[in-house]
Amino acid sequence: MKRFLAAVLGLGLIAALVAPAFAQSEQQIGQQVYAQLARRGEIITNSPYYKVLNPIALRIKQVADPQYDTPFRFILVHEKSPNAFSVPGGNVYVTDSMMRFAQNKEELAGVLCHETSHTIHHDVVHLAQKQQNVDLLASIASVLLGGRGFSNFLLGSADQLIGLTFTRGVEHAADAKGAVTCAQAGINPWGMVWLFEQYEAHPTGGKPPEALSDHPRDDHRISDLENEFAANPTLFGRFSSNISTATPLNEAGFREDRLR
Repeated sequence: MKRFLAAVLGLGLIAALVAPAFAQSEQQIGQQVYAQLARRGEIITNSPYYKVLNPIALRIKQVADPQYDTPFRFILVHEKSPNAFSVPGGNVYVTDSMMRFAQNKEELAGVLCHETSHTIHHDVVHLAQKQQNVDLLASIASVLLGGRGFSNFLLGSADQLIGLTFTRGVEHAADAKGAVTCAQAGINPWGMVWLFEQYEAHPTGGKPPEALSDHPRDDHRISDLENEFAANPTLFGRFSSNISTATPLNEAGFREDRLR
């Protein structure tokens, strides 16, 4: 998940995070990313949004935690765009704008489940291992620390925007795994489809978050998920595709003004 980090980072820090030798563990990388976000004042530690996020995250953790080396943590960060991203080490970051953009519990859960999938699959590390030359360090770091589309994530000069996304195959795998995680957590995985549809109808800033990026296209990802659901009726058949069955976030305990 990936596309968030309003920060200007030096090449030395990037190299330290994703050096070709990969001497640092995934947990150390995650700790350094957290430290960078904290220094920038992006971490939100006290917000009514956690009243919605935490119960959903707890259900997802019960499924995702046994599949990774360390427990997952779901952390709010401040950013104007509705995004979510994950980094090695188990931290999943959710912007406060995403908390306002998601219309129901299922949509929010969908993006969280997608992000845990990237971590469980070690997608960032695998991508970095395939691209170990120095010229690609910045591109690797853009995936690690925010991904394609963040005008504030610059390297070296204001004119140099770093950008890279996962391949369609990787994103498809994260979508499919995320849907399974949601279903196993008892959360309707159709929320992923509904959120894709939201971004098609109401694009923000011209680009959806990395988990919902236009590579692959939203309509392709929707059809891929529909095929996944149809192929496994035992797991997915009990969930309704009708958005009228969704749980509004305010009914999940949300009390903060979602239009702020």
